[in-house]
Amino acid sequence: MIGFSNKFRDFPDYIIGITHEIWEERGFATLHEYYAPEIVVRMPGSVSTGNQGVIAATMATLSEFPDRTLLGEDVIWSGTPEEGMLSSHRILSTATHLGDGAFGKATGKPLVYRILADCHARNNAIDDEWLIRDNGAVVRQMGWDPEDFARDQIAREGGPEACIKPLTPANDMEGPYKGRGNDNEWGQRHADLLTRIMNADMTAIKSEYDRAVQSEYPGGATGHSFDPVERFWMGLRASMPSATFTIHHQIGRDDPNMPPRSAIRWSLHGKHDGWGSLGTPSGAELYVLGISHAEWGELIGGNIKLRREWTLFDETAVQKQIVLHRGAL
Repeated sequence: MIGFSNKFRDFPDYIIGITHEIWEERGFATLHEYYAPEIVVRMPGSVSTGNQGVIAATMATLSEFPDRTLLGEDVIWSGTPEEGMLSSHRILSTATHLGDGAFGKATGKPLVYRILADCHARNNAIDDEWLIRDNGAVVRQMGWDPEDFARDQIAREGGPEACIKPLTPANDMEGPYKGRGNDNEWGQRHADLLTRIMNADMTAIKSEYDRAVQSEYPGGATGHSFDPVERFWMGLRASMPSATFTIHHQIGRDDPNMPPRSAIRWSLHGKHDGWGSLGTPSGAELYVLGISHAEWGELIGGNIKLRREWTLFDETAVQKQIVLHRGAL
């Protein structure tokens, strides 16, 4: 790969390799090499710039979760080394909450949760990132409800005026990556499916998903068959029926010895004006950043279906927006 260290065989090896080196081998100093000095990092709960902040956040996380592992499940990517590459990296993480930190006083609770991260890399360094951690799963395993955690977080951060504000279009920052992915058929198929669902065409679920589909949704929720898929997507859309659904990035891939896969980064932006999975309508303006991965297959000849899906948004960041709108802790 032109511009990248020759110790990496390909782009997935780079993404999985530096993740292991940074987090599990404690290679914090390598962040000066692997993360660009002016990197823009967007998480649903915040937006920041600079690799110094990444280094500080990494050390703080490992102080709180010292035995954390990051198991790379997939890297769905597009681009070229010369122009830059965008990876959508899916991680299963295990950890024990052994230290005080951003999630409060140490609980000693063992955790399992996923992360989906879109990272743009060029010349051996990541310079643009969108990262979603399943904080709904994290706090539930600690004994919190996401809304109660958000309320407590606001108080610990100094109250509504002083607290760290969640990511919205108003405080987002423009980074160097301007790409939209690729035009592979699997990414397009996935984008068309999500667009149908967000346009209230719920018949798309039984027509496009396999009857035995396995789904992985926020809160560490694993589901099988159509019902969990319908409950998740309908519950989200019902909470924000007038909101605007936008696809920001789509990738499809056909790789040897792997099923066809796709990765979509999307958002839902608008009023919390409906009854659904986000609770009592608050009228808050919400920005929900999501990433979805899918695997496609043909169990019955000529009958291509979505067989496995992973979708994340940060429930705690959404609830933080709602609590801040209501103005009462």
